[in-house]
Amino acid sequence: MRMLLARTLSFAVVVAVFFVIEPSPLPAADISFSRDVMAVLSKAGCNMGTCHGNQNGKGGFKLSLRGENPDADFVTLTHEQVGRRVNTVRAESSLLLLKPTMSVPHEGGKRFDEDSPEYALLRRWIAAGMPATPRDEPTLQSLDVTPLEQFAVEPSDSVRLHVIAKFADGTTRDVTRLTVFESSQPIVGISVDGVVRRERFGEVTVTARYLDQQVPVRLAFLPARPGFVANTPTPSNFIDKHVFAKLQSLRINPSEICDDATFLRRASLDLLGLPPTAAESRQFAQDQRLDKRQRLIDELLTRPEFADFWTLKWADLLRVEEKTLDRKGVATFHAWIRDSVATNKPLDIFVRELIASRGSTYEQPASNFYRAMRDPITRAETVAQVFLGTRLQCAKCHNHPFDRWTQADYYGWANQFSQIKYEVLENNRRDKNDSHEFDGEQLVLVGDGKEVEHPGTGKPLKPKLLAEKAEGRGQKAGGGSSSDRLLVVAEWLTSPNNRRFAEAQVNRVWFHLLGRGIVDPIDDFRATNPPSNPALLSALTDDFVAHRFDVQHLIRTIMASRTYQLTSAPNDTNRDDESNFSHAVIRRLSAEQLADSFSEVLGAKLDFNGYPSGTRAAQLAGVRAFRRRDSGPSSGDALLTMFGKPPRLQACECERADDPTLSQTFQLVSGPILNELLARSDNRLRDWLESKTDADTLIAEVFWTVLNRAPLPTELAATKKHLASSNNRRANLEDVVWSLMSSPEFVLRH
Repeated sequence: MRMLLARTLSFAVVVAVFFVIEPSPLPAADISFSRDVMAVLSKAGCNMGTCHGNQNGKGGFKLSLRGENPDADFVTLTHEQVGRRVNTVRAESSLLLLKPTMSVPHEGGKRFDEDSPEYALLRRWIAAGMPATPRDEPTLQSLDVTPLEQFAVEPSDSVRLHVIAKFADGTTRDVTRLTVFESSQPIVGISVDGVVRRERFGEVTVTARYLDQQVPVRLAFLPARPGFVANTPTPSNFIDKHVFAKLQSLRINPSEICDDATFLRRASLDLLGLPPTAAESRQFAQDQRLDKRQRLIDELLTRPEFADFWTLKWADLLRVEEKTLDRKGVATFHAWIRDSVATNKPLDIFVRELIASRGSTYEQPASNFYRAMRDPITRAETVAQVFLGTRLQCAKCHNHPFDRWTQADYYGWANQFSQIKYEVLENNRRDKNDSHEFDGEQLVLVGDGKEVEHPGTGKPLKPKLLAEKAEGRGQKAGGGSSSDRLLVVAEWLTSPNNRRFAEAQVNRVWFHLLGRGIVDPIDDFRATNPPSNPALLSALTDDFVAHRFDVQHLIRTIMASRTYQLTSAPNDTNRDDESNFSHAVIRRLSAEQLADSFSEVLGAKLDFNGYPSGTRAAQLAGVRAFRRRDSGPSSGDALLTMFGKPPRLQACECERADDPTLSQTFQLVSGPILNELLARSDNRLRDWLESKTDADTLIAEVFWTVLNRAPLPTELAATKKHLASSNNRRANLEDVVWSLMSSPEFVLRH
């Protein structure tokens, strides 16, 4: 009996000692799973897509991406592998603490220290029994981040950010330490407590993210430039006022205004896709009128080549290609787009007709817009990206990690396009095994289609517009009262009150003229990718809406600005500027511009399969009129493909490749296409040689034709020497013209 009592007492002592060793659990009333624990997991990067937020998790441990589903994460932490992942008896033995401190091996590396507030918070929550979030806990409403914008001038090299969370019950809390800070550029380092420190000079957007709220902060770290003196041209219009004001705040001076020859060539390439002729170049150089640049813009906008070239831009986005639309559908759709551009149809009307279109793809041209998009998901993503500058794709699988859109938003929006059906009247496709090839008339119908279901619940979602939830602009979030969902989308999308539509279209036109969007990429509008100059974008949008979506007015306004007319040559203050339009962006001619420039300069047309001889590249309605297996590409087709003409399988500017490649270099240096054009017996070189003009006149004509300017004295002397170097004047002249046409001055838009 004494032995049994002794053993019982010993066991009791051991148990008592065990619980004495573990400190008494600290009260966790002030620790919230949703506000604190979830924030620590995000701060440590545990729920990122590269870690446990991955679709399949890591090491058997899966969290919701960026903490979008706190309830599921709570179950994961408290019910899966209990006693190993979390240990409420000895909290410090929990893998949730051992892994991120690297007390045991962790593939994700060290995330915080044992003496950090993050460690202490998680330990207290575990030791307290891992309490759930109270049902009546106020939700997070917004974040107040200060400063939202700041320019730090050397020697200042850091900015401290403060983040205050505001909750539904009106309370606030400093959550700076729990906030995730992410930089858009690798030019700064950010401490855990929100100190942004300069590593290189430049502008950067830092996104402050706490739970499901995120706020962008624009910072700029500037060199002192003690001798800086502002030197800006007199503004031509409101564009210059906003651009130059931003540049002055950055201690940047814009470049000089470009000369007349550069402006003429730039304007012609931008509006017509063609260089000016020698006669046009000489005439413009001799014109002494002060308003000749504005007169030129007005004249170019009336030319048929303008309609051709700007139709090409829409044909790329609207996927005008033969495989899905067939030859007749392509011709019909392209003609309708071109007529809209040529007549300067207001852009809101153009888009409204596209979105609400239905009927025969041969008789109702706009209905071809839907012929290439056979399901609601593709339609929803395309309309959002092209007309709202919104990339929704991430929200297909989970709430958008960088934007406000949820999965419910995504599938509700997709349901706006679920009523579309097709009646294929005939399909004479050549490849019977290719279900994506169509050849024949179709009817695009609107009826009772299958509702789009949420993948998580399997239940249909109410049709929903992509209204800006947080901006309060009076846009209805619901699908509208009309039973015709396409009409609802068309009216809402193009409404003057839908500012995002106008912003996205203004930004796209700006991109085509300036080479970079105010929001860049141009189809990625979101709070975490703010415009480089918000005041400029706002003013352009106001003007565009006030002029009833007049695209030609928008183009005139932009091209009349000093900003558009700046030279590409940088100065000491703007050499590193890439986003504030302080100098022109040098860019390679597009595939169509290059092909048509070759033909224009040499007077020798390229051929394109399926199109009449003499058709310019910018006039081509579709892409690849013949399959490769049926007909090899012509020299014109091969050139366009090599220099990045898109196949039009995506509704995105990004599909057009504009990066230089080695094959492009070889083509310009020794490729058969340019050499073939140069060697043609009936090209412009024959006319020059038969004119029997003296060497100086001949060389001047060549330079005015190819580079749209007179030769410099050194160029004149060197060219004369080469022309006289042998008796084969034709071969020598081909050398000269080739050297100019393969030069950066010709193949680049300055």
